[in-house]
Amino acid sequence: MLLSIFFQLFLFMNMVNQEYADLVLINGKVHTMEDKNPFVEAIAIKNGIIIKIGSNEVIKKYIGEKTKVVDCKNKLILPGFIDNHTHFVYGGFQIQGINLRVAKSRNEFVNIIKDFAEKNNGQWITGGDWDHEAWEDSRLPNKEMIDFCTKETPVFVTRFDGHMGLANSYALKLAKIDKDTKDPEGGTIVRDPITKEPTGILKDEAMNLVFSVIPPPNKEQRKQAILTALKHASELGVTSIQDVSSIEDVELYRELEKENLLTLRIYSRIPIESYKYLIKNNIKITDKPEGLIKLGALKAFADGSIGSSTAWFFDKYEEDTSNYGLAMEILTSGKLEQYSLIADQHKLQLSIHAIGDRAISEVLDIFEKIVKNNPEWDRRFRIEHAQHLNPKDFVRFKKLNVIASCQPYHCIDDGQWVSKRIGLERCKYTYAFKSFLDNSIILTFGSDWTVAPLNPLEGIYAAVTRSTLDDKNPDGWFPEQKISVEEAVKCYTINNAYASFEENLKGSIKEGKLADIIILSDDIFEISPFKIKDVKVIMTIFNGKIIYEALF
Repeated sequence: MLLSIFFQLFLFMNMVNQEYADLVLINGKVHTMEDKNPFVEAIAIKNGIIIKIGSNEVIKKYIGEKTKVVDCKNKLILPGFIDNHTHFVYGGFQIQGINLRVAKSRNEFVNIIKDFAEKNNGQWITGGDWDHEAWEDSRLPNKEMIDFCTKETPVFVTRFDGHMGLANSYALKLAKIDKDTKDPEGGTIVRDPITKEPTGILKDEAMNLVFSVIPPPNKEQRKQAILTALKHASELGVTSIQDVSSIEDVELYRELEKENLLTLRIYSRIPIESYKYLIKNNIKITDKPEGLIKLGALKAFADGSIGSSTAWFFDKYEEDTSNYGLAMEILTSGKLEQYSLIADQHKLQLSIHAIGDRAISEVLDIFEKIVKNNPEWDRRFRIEHAQHLNPKDFVRFKKLNVIASCQPYHCIDDGQWVSKRIGLERCKYTYAFKSFLDNSIILTFGSDWTVAPLNPLEGIYAAVTRSTLDDKNPDGWFPEQKISVEEAVKCYTINNAYASFEENLKGSIKEGKLADIIILSDDIFEISPFKIKDVKVIMTIFNGKIIYEALF
């Protein structure tokens, strides 16, 4: 009798001490992205943390009366996607505003602007994300195309890469740009070869002449743009972004976090010119949890873009043999090196945009000076885009522990036309994903949204097929640079977590890590790679809570 009482007491104590989960996923194909224990069936989550992974039998022990149980019906489960490069606030505005990316001809481009102008009563028309390479003749637009329908509406619509824009005559007048206006350092005002009048096309730093006269959106408009972008991200399984943010953006993100409206983690990289703000506030890179928003990284531009013919190369462009591209003023003036040396001394991460081979090489030179002159620490340099490499620089990437922060969708987009810009020889080391991995360089993936779609599955598709959007390269554009689905998923998960010093917090499904998890409609490891772009996210779990759910 006494033994029976002790046994019942033992069972009771076990029931009291049992840690029941808030959420349990069972009957899944869990790909943990961990080398040890890579595949399991089920996951238990409590207080936003993964507390147990394993078989259905093991995880069912964590089901209590209040536990929400999701039967995953043998669907693929992955860590939440992390995007290495977004312009998130602008993305929200893009969803809300004019969309010129869909224009496949000059007439469509004009008609979209005409319709939008008629509906918006003289308000500024901005954004758009047009791509002249998708048009029948690939010629740049000019102000005359749209002046007739925008006489009382100022227009400045930018190309999808963000390095070139078209202003109508009204906007040029407001910005006081005429044939006598000089090109700013690091920018170009494109002019008619005969009259020398501006055509309306402004490149890189010249765009600021118009940006400076566009009324900025108010706080509420910016907040609504973020909420729009958050909804879009949740539907795509994006649970973390590494954002190019202003300090004002960060303040709005913090407000949304306080209001429990922030549904992803944000690693904000502010302009390098603001490095004193981080130093003054004693902010530095750390691997400790910091809520949903993390600071400590700085962003700068070394050059422009390949689409705008402003990426900076050692050799001339094929189409324009007088053009090597544009180095940004911050690089040519020496300010980038100066700011970078100081920032690194304060343990701030450097994240530098460099697309052309000369821009990349110049940034690596700066990194070498930093390593030589500053105290050693786990600095994790980043080069954003790293699109067109000189082959000799792969070794320098590895030696300096530079992260290649790439956006694979650009490959299948730019691959339609980039060879006419720089020739086939240089294209061999363009979007060189396999070469990065073969040289043991940390490769990370993202979108550069809004330059490319935010959807990570489209990025994975691009990396593993390299099938250009014009369907002219079904076996892959420079197929020797294709990588596996496994490698591409790592670039969107654990590798990106490493790039933000958070590999111990997220990026894989492991006990003790944050419960950011997605369920997909199809197993991207088993289907044809060409079908990956059509796969859907059917559930997004962020911080242990279901924030998006579609029918299984």
